[in-house]
Amino acid sequence: MVTPKLQELRPKPADSEKITINLGYVDLGHIDLMVRDSFYANRTDFIRTAIRNQLDRHSDALSQSINRKTLQLGLCHYTRGDLEAARERGQMLHISVLGLASIANDVTADLARAVIASVTVLGALHASAEVKAALADRTH
Repeated sequence: MVTPKLQELRPKPADSEKITINLGYVDLGHIDLMVRDSFYANRTDFIRTAIRNQLDRHSDALSQSINRKTLQLGLCHYTRGDLEAARERGQMLHISVLGLASIANDVTADLARAVIASVTVLGALHASAEVKAALADRTH
């Protein structure tokens, strides 16, 4: 009996971005104490909660800023078809995202430069190294 090979057609995009922070020893000790006393499951849980609390605290200012800057909120994926259609219409894209902007891996550097006028991402941009390099002078 032959077992068929399963192949993932589209890799699942990451739902988070890894960051590195430096903390003072006393702050880190306080976090570890909160974890040890079962207020939080681990350091990451504490830090995520602290970040979410700060974002909630400033939610009105954030909403106003998002509206002022006309940012798309969330996950925005640009396929090769999207860019080719824009090129056919003679349209230049201004990518402005708060969250994750991703450009499909089959998008060439030439196509990206032909269609994407500017890229502003507050969060993360996922694209091939070639596309990122081609858009470097247009990325803010």
